[in-house]
Amino acid sequence: MVTAKAWVLKKHFDGFPKTSDFDLKKIELPNLKDGGEQKLLLESVFLSVDPYMRPYSRRDMKEGDIMIGTQVARIVESKNPAFAVGAFVVGNRGWRTHFISDGKDLQLLPSNWPESLPKSLALGTVGMPGLTAYFGLLEVCKMKPGETVLVNAAAGAVGSVVGQLAKIGGCKVVGCAGSDDKVAYLKKIGFDEAFNYKTVKSLDEALRKASPDGYDCFFDNVGGEFASVAINQMKKYGRIAVCGAISQYNDSVPQKGPYVQIPMIFKELQMEGFIVSRWKNRREEGLQALLKWVMEGKVKCHEQVTEGFENMPMAFIGMLKGENLGKAVVKV
Repeated sequence: MVTAKAWVLKKHFDGFPKTSDFDLKKIELPNLKDGGEQKLLLESVFLSVDPYMRPYSRRDMKEGDIMIGTQVARIVESKNPAFAVGAFVVGNRGWRTHFISDGKDLQLLPSNWPESLPKSLALGTVGMPGLTAYFGLLEVCKMKPGETVLVNAAAGAVGSVVGQLAKIGGCKVVGCAGSDDKVAYLKKIGFDEAFNYKTVKSLDEALRKASPDGYDCFFDNVGGEFASVAINQMKKYGRIAVCGAISQYNDSVPQKGPYVQIPMIFKELQMEGFIVSRWKNRREEGLQALLKWVMEGKVKCHEQVTEGFENMPMAFIGMLKGENLGKAVVKV
């Protein structure tokens, strides 16, 4: 019998999450039985912390539930011929060290995953965040060579991939981030222009200086004031992909406009919110494209790795505060 550890949501977040909002529990897992549905025992190797967990926890969870989230896990025991012991999978089983599965909710890492590539990238660049960048740019922004793409939270898990994919697609890319180190990183991975939104005197002026002609595509991870300013600098027929709103996730009182209708009408803009699961039937296509670009060195990856399952809440809170460069993961 295996004893699993799991982090539960002790109390719904009020404003910014606190470590006291979480509770660490132990769960005794039953032994696998022949012929039953519980055919796999897995142990988490890497766990993901992502911005979406903040709003989704309020929408989808009750107090006392195990925190939502994704892991790369190793199969420890198998009574399912489709999954060999020692194989690695991506699961969506929340913040827990071990779990039992029938295999239906698991996805094996691509068969051509190289040994040299960290398996944690299946939670980042070659996983959900990378796919979010891929489909958001191709299907929502519909970027074309020669266009100018703006992305905020550009040094994060999604934004850093957006910028690099836009460069592969022949675009000029402008990114903004919240520290000088992050701005230096953006320039290192190929962004044409990058600035620290916390230190510029005027966001409007910084955006205008980075691209005097305006922007064809805006990949918005932040919302709030940034989006309100940026929408006025879109080119006619510009496209805005609304991926996230991290500036608003921790607000106890909702922010109030400016409102988008006037610039949207006069510039005939398209603004579309999206969730990456819309393209789940094309997941393999996206993963193979991302894996190829990573292996060719065209997409560079950076991970902020926190050691120790006991540090999950700290890693989550740090990520929401913008302390991570690239993808934030926890190594068990």
